[in-house]
Formats: sequence, C-alpha cells, structure tokens
Amino acid sequence: MKTTIGAVAITAVLATGGVGAGMIAAVPAAGTVATSTSAAVLLSANAPAQALQPWPVLKQGSNSAWPLVTVRSLQYLLNAHGAKLPVTGTFGAKTKAAVVSFQKAHHLTADGVAGAATWRALLITCHKGSTGPAVRAVQDQINFRNNKNGHTLNVDGIYGPKTVAAVRAFQQAMAHEIPKFPVDGIVGPLTWQALVTEALSG
Repeated sequence: MKTTIGAVAITAVLATGGVGAGMIAAVPAAGTVATSTSAAVLLSANAPAQALQPWPVLKQGSNSAWPLVTVRSLQYLLNAHGAKLPVTGTFGAKTKAAVVSFQKAHHLTADGVAGAATWRALLITCHKGSTGPAVRAVQDQINFRNNKNGHTLNVDGIYGPKTVAAVRAFQQAMAHEIPKFPVDGIVGPLTWQALVTEALSG
C-alpha cells in the first residue's frame, strides 16, 4: 500500500531546516497503513521491517511495476560494489551481468534477478560524510519523492547536511506511519527498504 505524503513532508522539513512542527503539520493523520492485522504486527519487536512492503523483484527487460528510479537504485548499488554501469533505469544485459557477478561473489543464486536476498546483500549504510554511488541512490530516491527531478538534492554522491535533513524528513514521515521507525538521518536497512519499496510515494 502506498501513500502520497512523502513530497509534502520532505518539502516542509527542508523549508524549515529541520524536523519539527512544520514536518508534523504536513503529514496527514495516520490510517493509511493500519489494519487489524498490521496493527498487531506493529506491536512486535520487528514491527518496522514487517510493516514495510517486500523488496522489488527486478530482472532484465521491462519492470513496469516499478518506476525507473528503482532500477537506478539497483544500478547505483551495483556500482558501489565495483560494477561500472551507466545509471539509466533500464535493466538491460549489462545490468543482468553485473547482478549475476555480484550474486556469484556473495554466494547467492546467480540468476540475474534482483530479489530480496540480492537487495539486502547490496545495501551499504550511508550517513553524514559518506560518499559514492550508494549516496547517489539515496539522493535520487529523495528527489523522486519530492517531484523535483534533481533540484531538491544534487545527486553528487556526497552525504552532506541537506541530504541528512532530507533523510530525516523521510524517516519522520515513516515514523508517523510505522511506530519505532528510526529517525536518525542514517540510511540503514530499514530506511533503504522504505526508499526502494516506494514507501510514501504516490
């Protein structure tokens, strides 16, 4: 299930320079996620991970169920592990070959299909001071949610104050939907999963 508050929330926080009252005011009341089943899930220790959508399954060819930014994130993360792919958002033969190579190196099923196990192995924690393709993936995802086509954050691979603020804004919006979601400005496994699985995007 997707909501459409991401752009509003991130814009509000960036405009005020932090996460605060402006952020909360921009977020509508909870209720788009909770059901009798998910409410029970939220009570468990692993609630944030369980409440998120499953990882995308991407393969060579059309991945029409996902926007181009999702494939670009895959390509950026592969590049962070040594691939030299053009980041196009198109899953072609070169991207498949890079996925297969990565899967073999990490003792995964080498089928060229990027599913949950491959995504989890690809993840690189990003935080203030981080640099490189994984940071570009974060910045690209933030821009996609804010509908700015690259103008909210420069996709420069440098995790500076603006990227920290944008990530915290996204996390704060997630925490409004999913209790216990971390709000620390660090893109770890939960934040990666929320970004890649299109949480808060419409």
